[in-house]
Amino acid sequence: MRAAAPHQRGFTLPGRSAQQGFTLLGRSAQQGFTLIELMIVITIIALMSALVVLALPDPRGRLIDEAERFAARARTAHDLAIVEGHSISLWVSRDGYGFERRERGSWVAIDQRPLVQARWAGGVAPALADASGRARVTFDSTGLASAPLVVDLRRDAITTRVTIGSDGRVTVNG
Repeated sequence: MRAAAPHQRGFTLPGRSAQQGFTLLGRSAQQGFTLIELMIVITIIALMSALVVLALPDPRGRLIDEAERFAARARTAHDLAIVEGHSISLWVSRDGYGFERRERGSWVAIDQRPLVQARWAGGVAPALADASGRARVTFDSTGLASAPLVVDLRRDAITTRVTIGSDGRVTVNG
């Protein structure tokens, strides 16, 4: 027994009928998608996935963020030297940086946040003018620096410069 056509069962679309040139698609739900349709969908998914991967931030963080963090801590050391009336020293090495306070004629490591010793973030390497690979600047109780200090932070092909001037001002140039 042959099934009745949709227009014979009373189903018609408004304004369109089989007599007016309306025909049903010849494909049934059992035939599925064509190979071309599947390839187009897979291509779209691949392109969207590539865009998402490219938009993800570097898991190591941005180099400018590391430079800003270092500069902010150097500014804090500068301000603390003025407020406390004690000399504060900032040392920089290839592995990281730290802060020391002058107490009773000797340098004592500061172990209070935010001036605790820190390591450079993944892949960051400072370029220091000093051949020993270690540099130091001291802020006196008036905020002046003992000497200017330039630290070039590098990761891959990107370089960011942090400069501490003789007046104690700390700047970051991307």
